[in-house]
Amino acid sequence: MGHVCRIRQAAELLGVSDDTVRRWADSGRLPTALDPSGRRVVEGVAVALFVERLASAAAASRPRTTIAESAGNHFRGLVTNVVMDTVTAKSRSRAAPFRMVSLMSREAADELGLAPGVLAVASVKPTNVVIAIPEA
Repeated sequence: MGHVCRIRQAAELLGVSDDTVRRWADSGRLPTALDPSGRRVVEGVAVALFVERLASAAAASRPRTTIAESAGNHFRGLVTNVVMDTVTAKSRSRAAPFRMVSLMSREAADELGLAPGVLAVASVKPTNVVIAIPEA
C-alpha cells in the first residue's frame, strides 16, 4: 500500500469539504478502507485517479477562455502520472484544481520516489510564472 490519506487530507487535496469526501465514499465514487486504528482512509493512488476524473469532467464543461489567472508559489498535491526514460522524467500532479507538470532528471525522480499517489509539493519560480488575461 502506498501513501494513505485521512478524509480531511483527501478533502484538502481535492479542494472540497470533509463531508463531500465522505459522501463520495459512501456513494462508492471514492474507495476507502480502514487504517489499523479503525479510521477511514483513502489510498493516494485512488485520490490521484479520482482527481484526474474530476479534472477531466470539469475541463469538458468549462469555457475555454480565462477571465484572470495567478497563483502562489507552492502547490501541495498528488502525483498522478510519471513518464521516465533513461535520462529525463516528466511528472504530472494535481493540486486541486491545478495541474502541475514538471520536467527533471531521471535521477532526481528516482531519488524522490515519484509515482502515482505520492504526496508532493510543486514549487513555482516566480520568474517563470505566466499571467494571462483574455479578451473581454
